[in-house]
Amino acid sequence: MPEKVLFSWSGGKDSAMALYDIQKSRDYEVAALLTTVTEDYDRVSMHGLRRVLLERQAESLGYHLEKVLISKNAPNEEYESKMEKVLLKYKSAGVNSVVFGDIFLEDIRKYRESNLAKIGMEGIFPIWKRNSNELAQTFMDLGFKAITICVDSNVLDGKFVGREFDAQFLSDLPSNIDPCGENGEFHSFVYDGPIFREKVSHELGEIILRDNRFYYCDLIAVD
Repeated sequence: MPEKVLFSWSGGKDSAMALYDIQKSRDYEVAALLTTVTEDYDRVSMHGLRRVLLERQAESLGYHLEKVLISKNAPNEEYESKMEKVLLKYKSAGVNSVVFGDIFLEDIRKYRESNLAKIGMEGIFPIWKRNSNELAQTFMDLGFKAITICVDSNVLDGKFVGREFDAQFLSDLPSNIDPCGENGEFHSFVYDGPIFREKVSHELGEIILRDNRFYYCDLIAVD
């Protein structure tokens, strides 16, 4: 009997690869996708993706979407409190683990595991310690399609936002940038691939600079 799990879904490529891996293993049954949404903007926190596109991803993936709504500039206490409330709801229904798409950031993993341990839950990290170059190549080889929607201009030129995550993109990346953007250099939106029932249609909107640091490419849902 597969273990029921929650899946921490960002909408990006690392989440997609982690989900692909646990589907392939058949050891787990995803009870829901768990995503933090900034209520004031109606967008995925950090990534800046419109909620409607997040919902269409979940629909194409065939999973229930559990949104954790936080306010803009929410302190950690608010995030942790609201997340805990949702996690306890699923724990009471027999879900004891949450799946994450983290690759190698030890402090992030420890933070997640520490918060989960407080309520008797555990983290599952299916792509942990995988080689970033190989992971990026496998993502493309499997037929996944993604576009960059946020770039940290402190470490990467803003021209990389709004681009397809493909061989040319990887070739153009400076050598000091992780191919999966694991250090927060860039974030992506996955719109097609082997785990999707159908492509999530979208078009490019405007590119804006926020906090004099982050370039966001607004994606607009297309019917």
